Amino acid sequence: MADRRPARSRLVQAVAAAAVITLGLISRSGHIGLSRFWAKYSGDALWAIMVFLLVGLLFPRRSSVLIGSIALAYSCVTEFSQLYHAPWIDSLRHNPLGHLVLGDTFSWGDMAAYLSGIIVTGTVETAANHFMRPMPGRR
Repeated sequence: MADRRPARSRLVQAVAAAAVITLGLISRSGHIGLSRFWAKYSGDALWAIMVFLLVGLLFPRRSSVLIGSIALAYSCVTEFSQLYHAPWIDSLRHNPLGHLVLGDTFSWGDMAAYLSGIIVTGTVETAANHFMRPMPGRR
């Protein structure tokens, strides 16, 4: 059975992901005066939103629930990977880019932030799709 869900715009997904990456870097920069709590957890939520957007970019016709589930699973696997320490992966984590991608310290709070970001993004996407559908009888 064919999926009747309208495809996500890959351009919109890519631009949104770039905007979220920018916001995430700004949130962690210390330049906007966020408290340590908000800087950390808003950055984590934005990281998960970025994962959601990138998964949506790869699978543009899949449901928001499936995209959110994949994004949450990926985020949790990444977080749990922080419990593993070996010289090769710890050296990657000490690199600024590796630190942004892999993190360094396991935290249940990070997973709560990931879940929050993904729920908000999935809800906004679902609502936007609902309100952008043509009304019955109209083209």
